[in-house]
Amino acid sequence: MSTLILLRHGQSTWNAENRFTGWVDTPLSANGREEARLGGQRLASQRVHVDRAFTSTLVRAIDTGRIVLDELGQHALDQVRAWQLNERFYGALTGRNKAQTAEEFGAEQVHIWRRSYDIPPPGGESLADTAKRTLPYFNEIVLPATLEVATVLVSAHGNSLRSIVKELDGLDDDAVTRLEIATGVPVVYELDGDGSVVDKHIVT
Repeated sequence: MSTLILLRHGQSTWNAENRFTGWVDTPLSANGREEARLGGQRLASQRVHVDRAFTSTLVRAIDTGRIVLDELGQHALDQVRAWQLNERFYGALTGRNKAQTAEEFGAEQVHIWRRSYDIPPPGGESLADTAKRTLPYFNEIVLPATLEVATVLVSAHGNSLRSIVKELDGLDDDAVTRLEIATGVPVVYELDGDGSVVDKHIVT
């Protein structure tokens, strides 16, 4: 048995401004740093010890993972950074305010760009595109790590984590469009010896 912890980064400054962020390297907001601290404290209350940590190359995920590890007293544990765990790329929507974009293109169209599985925004990635880079890394690097050590932490983003949860939970393309992953809230999977899910719970 091993433990896999998935953690969406805390609120970023552009999250707070309701802007499409994607690959723009925006930092955590003060609220986002507090969300990360609370997530770490919740894991610490369960006496979690992380053996290996992965994150994206974007500072909001890196800092979230670092704050959590610090709360666990694991100041020296390095995080493995991988671009494959980055947020989806939003193309022409990057930097735009979501409400203003809905006014310009229509709420239904923006909802399709944000939540459909395989329809990308102009010049950007769909969730399916994100999964094509995230899942090979997860299956070839992260999942094997759970067979080598007891506890693995992945600090990443809403859409890269949705790709992973889709596979772990066996969700179809329609179900994953309704999946929400809260910022700063650890999602914990217990895995058996072949990487199959035995249990899942959210640490609140």
